[in-house]
Amino acid sequence: MNDAIPSLLVTRILPEEGMALLKRFACLDVWGEDRPMPRNELLERIHDKDGLLCLLGDRIDSEVMDNAPRLRVIGNYAVGVDNIDVDHATSRGILVVNTPGVLTDATADLAFGLILAVARRLAEGDRFIREGRFVSWSPTLMLGKQVHGATLGVVGAGKIGEAVLRRGRCFGMRLLYNSRSRKRHLEEGIGAHYRELDELLGESDFVSLNCPLTDSTRHLIGERELSLMKSDAVLVNTSRGPVVDEKALSRALSGRVIGGAGLDVYEEEPKVYPPLMELDNVILVPHIGSATTLTRGRMASMVAGGIRSIFEGNMPDNLVNPEAFHP
Repeated sequence: MNDAIPSLLVTRILPEEGMALLKRFACLDVWGEDRPMPRNELLERIHDKDGLLCLLGDRIDSEVMDNAPRLRVIGNYAVGVDNIDVDHATSRGILVVNTPGVLTDATADLAFGLILAVARRLAEGDRFIREGRFVSWSPTLMLGKQVHGATLGVVGAGKIGEAVLRRGRCFGMRLLYNSRSRKRHLEEGIGAHYRELDELLGESDFVSLNCPLTDSTRHLIGERELSLMKSDAVLVNTSRGPVVDEKALSRALSGRVIGGAGLDVYEEEPKVYPPLMELDNVILVPHIGSATTLTRGRMASMVAGGIRSIFEGNMPDNLVNPEAFHP
């Protein structure tokens, strides 16, 4: 590490594991409010910084980077980096690190939790109790959809998608997946079957979206795709909001084109398309896929450790653009 202490802008207070590590090697400028850092503040305070630690909701584009002539590293407190112009960072020699791997199980747990919650109408049942409407057990009260033995289709069979499939196997489900490439280890190891997207949508009782946000996956699920699904099918999205056309989804849910949905992410997060909030057959949660104490702490330690490695002249394992690394 150079004798000079690097200066680092942190756009939100992180779990203590990460903050403690950052304080050991950098001079910190921390946005202390529990809301996104305003754009004008970001542009002003990044100017003299050597590093940036940002959140998924922070848009780190060429304007931000070009306003920071000393910037050497961007740490993203997320596994996805669709909020960062990685190509521009690479062209500037700015290294980007993220938090892969550590949030796989927490996010897969939530995806499967949403499957269960929508299928068994848990949020609806909770409201039913709280509103004082439960007066007697009934053979037809709150009938839901069977999960055990149903067909699970996973779109995007990376680490998180694979973890969702493995949870489905524990429920005796028939497993389908769609991915950019065949995953032979899933086919041979847990009996998953590859399907083209249209086929997967038509065959699945539950569809879990676990693909990254790219130009090709933006609005991957729209009106046409929803029309291919079973009338009682459930769609769960824990990937990125813009993968789903929320207006089309709202129409499909209200018109009972599909049976239900569970959403952890939104097109214009934190805004939610208002008609979705009027529907009983959708469960909405506030982007909590990785929100366990253990996982968020590990994410903080990983991104802080990656930044430290770069300032020490080493290439970290969580480097997104290794082609920009020049020791």
